[in-house]
Amino acid sequence: MSTITSEALAETTLLRFATAGSVDDGKSTLVGRLLHDSKSVLTDQLEAVERVSVSRGQEAPDLALLTDGLRAEREQGITIDVAYRYFATPRRRFILADTPGHVQYTRNMVTGASTAELTVILVDARNGVVEQTRRHAAIAALLRVPHVVLAVNKMDLVGYREPVFARIAEEFTAYATELGVPEVTAIPISALVGDNVVEPSAHMDWYGGPTVLEHLETVPVSHDLAHCHARLPVQYVIRPQSAEHPDYRGYAGQIAAGTFRTGDEVTVLPSGRTTTITGIDLLGTPVEAAWTPQSVTLLLADDIDISRGDLLVPSKDAPATTQDVEATVCHVADQPLTVGHRVLLKHGTRTVKAIVKDIPARLTLDDLSLHPHPGQLVANDIGRVKIRTAEPLPADSYANSRRTGSFILIDPNDGTTLTAGMSGESFAAPEPVKGADEEDGWDF
Repeated sequence: MSTITSEALAETTLLRFATAGSVDDGKSTLVGRLLHDSKSVLTDQLEAVERVSVSRGQEAPDLALLTDGLRAEREQGITIDVAYRYFATPRRRFILADTPGHVQYTRNMVTGASTAELTVILVDARNGVVEQTRRHAAIAALLRVPHVVLAVNKMDLVGYREPVFARIAEEFTAYATELGVPEVTAIPISALVGDNVVEPSAHMDWYGGPTVLEHLETVPVSHDLAHCHARLPVQYVIRPQSAEHPDYRGYAGQIAAGTFRTGDEVTVLPSGRTTTITGIDLLGTPVEAAWTPQSVTLLLADDIDISRGDLLVPSKDAPATTQDVEATVCHVADQPLTVGHRVLLKHGTRTVKAIVKDIPARLTLDDLSLHPHPGQLVANDIGRVKIRTAEPLPADSYANSRRTGSFILIDPNDGTTLTAGMSGESFAAPEPVKGADEEDGWDF
């Protein structure tokens, strides 16, 4: 394994990316090849993979074993859980979320891709774009992932023919564009052999684009949260009341987006009260400015009622508060989400009671059509919901802020996460639908 000094790492940028693909598309092999060929595998890890491969009668190491960590995954030859891998090259640091490909684990991809700035979607060159490929593209668009890489794998099994790659790339790009994906980069690869993963392929001289690793190293990390709307969800109120700090009152939390500076006028939501930042403490040291994703303590000019769950925002850039949330969601629980379902809505550090007032539509991934008023969403369904909360929420549109425009719905009985939600419109936004029973049920 290659070594990179801490000083060199500090000067590189960080890219979070996720991988997704249908069963047997070779996704785990691609991730294993990427780690192996970039010298990011420890010697004892490689030796363990070699031993298991020999015991199975395989001539070469099965690099998929580097990522399929659960016993059930190795026995079945599929990915089930989301596996996170950390590696680095001299040009960039990476956090990789290896997500499962089977349709019943689509919800796991939502978890892995929710913080990703790039998604690698694998396609078997023999099968082309299938339903699960379209599902992965839809989730990437839904989660506003800025960059999508289409890796057309197993090119060695189709004779490295350019027309096969061109047909798949054209079909996928057209579908992704319809979904609103801003950028698609198609790369022909063979993860098993190593073609165009880290090193350029000697079998595809007709392809002049980057390898997978080269693209990962050079793609711009354009979604800079430090320049977004400033938001600080309050996690804790610090009041030492000690002899050294008798009057200290600070509001601690991790900056979700944007930059705060001493002297800024801020508004506390949902109360709407305003004050001024008089100081910022970062790791016990006063600073003039702080930005995402730093964890800080803000000192304010006025002693006003602020507690965990409140949101500090610039007064000139405050989001509207509302009790009526319309969102696109992906249902992740085994139990269905139904109209009238009583839930807890967690937004940032704030959790409030809520009720599902309506489910206007469910998205059919085959043709992007909307099935109106399905009545419920089951596991892995993507749809639109209308939610009424017991208290006002300062929710941004997910299109403007992935951090403060997202939320989850929780079962109040056992704490199970039911649904991942993105407030505002999406590619699946239906025409406004108002049910006859919209005002019935659990109201606030």
